[in-house]
Amino acid sequence: MDYVFQDLPLHVLLVHVVIVATPLLALALVVAGAWPAARRVLWAPCLVGAAVLVPLALVTIEAGKWLEQRVPPAPLIQEHTAQGEDIVPWVIAIAVVAAALAAWSVLELVARRRDRSIGRGAVVGASVVLTLAALVVGAGATWTIVQIGESGSRAVWEGGFSDEPLE
Repeated sequence: MDYVFQDLPLHVLLVHVVIVATPLLALALVVAGAWPAARRVLWAPCLVGAAVLVPLALVTIEAGKWLEQRVPPAPLIQEHTAQGEDIVPWVIAIAVVAAALAAWSVLELVARRRDRSIGRGAVVGASVVLTLAALVVGAGATWTIVQIGESGSRAVWEGGFSDEPLE
């Protein structure tokens, strides 16, 4: 399969989506976990976002492997591609947290519709667990994305520009 879109390597385009979507989704999960009113609104977009992020990250990695075979070998590029797959467990963890958040949200919705309340302790406990899970997973995913992106930008730009404007 060719990973090209309008004569640009697809990896170059997709990586920006993953870099932006991962911390935004993590932040949305933290907000939804901590704030029950936000959870009622955000659980579905978070679940859909996570369901899209996992395959998007995998396609981005495959597009990166495809691109690596089409550029001159360099240690910085090899370092970047070696780090690229480090995001996979994190996006899967984001999807698990999003699924747990969605399940809890549906339970809350069903209870409200049946005019039954879930105990305050259960709501607070679930909020704490969901928020902590989202914080840990979000921080790990964001840190990993930053590390991968930094190595990628070094691979592309290190030694490739001048400190002074070119004439």
